[in-house]
Amino acid sequence: MRMMIGFLRKAPVLQVRFNLTASPTPQSLHFLLDHLYLFSSSSSTSISTSEKPHPFTVSYLINSCGLSHKDARSASKYVHFETPDKPNSVLALFNSHGFSKTQTSKIVKKEPQLLLSDPDKTLLPKLQFFYSKGASWPDIAKIVVCSPSILKRSLENQIIPSFNFFKDFLQSDKMAITVVKRFSRILLFDLHTYVASNMNALQEFGVPKSNIAGLLMNQPMAFMVRPNLFRENLEEVKKMGSNPSQMKFVIAIQAIRAGGKSSWERKIDIYKRWGWSEEEIRLAFTKSPWCMIYSEDKIMATMDFFVNKMGRESSSIARRPQLISPSLEKRIIPRYSVVQVLLSKGLISKDFSLSAVFQSTEIMFLHKFVDVYKEEAPQLLNLYQEKLNLTKKQDCL
Repeated sequence: MRMMIGFLRKAPVLQVRFNLTASPTPQSLHFLLDHLYLFSSSSSTSISTSEKPHPFTVSYLINSCGLSHKDARSASKYVHFETPDKPNSVLALFNSHGFSKTQTSKIVKKEPQLLLSDPDKTLLPKLQFFYSKGASWPDIAKIVVCSPSILKRSLENQIIPSFNFFKDFLQSDKMAITVVKRFSRILLFDLHTYVASNMNALQEFGVPKSNIAGLLMNQPMAFMVRPNLFRENLEEVKKMGSNPSQMKFVIAIQAIRAGGKSSWERKIDIYKRWGWSEEEIRLAFTKSPWCMIYSEDKIMATMDFFVNKMGRESSSIARRPQLISPSLEKRIIPRYSVVQVLLSKGLISKDFSLSAVFQSTEIMFLHKFVDVYKEEAPQLLNLYQEKLNLTKKQDCL
């Protein structure tokens, strides 16, 4: 019993140490307070006081910031004020820089403490920094909405050094801004522990710098992996036959990381259910790593269309895994509607090339399968456009 009491006394201390290594969120702070409350009678008064709703604050968060009553009450636990002067100045700053009311509401919901910041000394310099690097106001709004805690971090000690890390590697402010837009939280991490270590690993495996840059700009989150696990992924991709010198190698890294091990194994099982052997799956992955990035539903629906709707052999798709990539609704179905007319009139062979139909550009498809048959099948263009328009309407619903 004494050992149990000793453990419980230590537990909140360990929790405090753990959380203070990262940027605290309102939720994490609330968690700490709850646990400290159990073991510290001296803190009970301050906590119960801080958790009492502040009527003016709650009203302001609802009426001026657009928060729901529930979110406003939650936010009021971490920030409160008796006059609107300071929060008004913060909202005015966001408004003057093109932030919509919805965007501002999301920012306040995530980081309500920002309402007590000094707009000119704390917030504006960070916005101006991103402007100076070529970011537009929509870019900056997106960056801040995705990670409002950026505005709480030191410009000189955190934001500028982190941004310069990417600029130095990519040799471009514009490319560095692209990275930040994709994953703005990346500016808040210890880049040398994660990003730099994993970049070095890629270079050691023979991945060209240009391909590393491509991966960084398109999937910066791919670098936010423990270095030892990242190297394991590199080894696994290499063993499957991917060439580190090709761009497919870095796409394969994304594929093997997407969704985790369980998702990877489920996708393997899906292809096996369609009759693919392990060797066929390996070769397909080497040819087109994207076939393992798409969702399980996307893979199932596309395979079902080709095999059951079109009557093609599953193995023929395994030899052309790129066919999994096109959108079923936006490309495969509309184009197949054209093919069906051509087949019914005997204008093309039933063994037509799937790649020619579904992987060609829009211009090439129209030229080869619509324009050429204007006299024999004048309705083709209208039919095709109707199918495309139907898809667009469904997207709007």
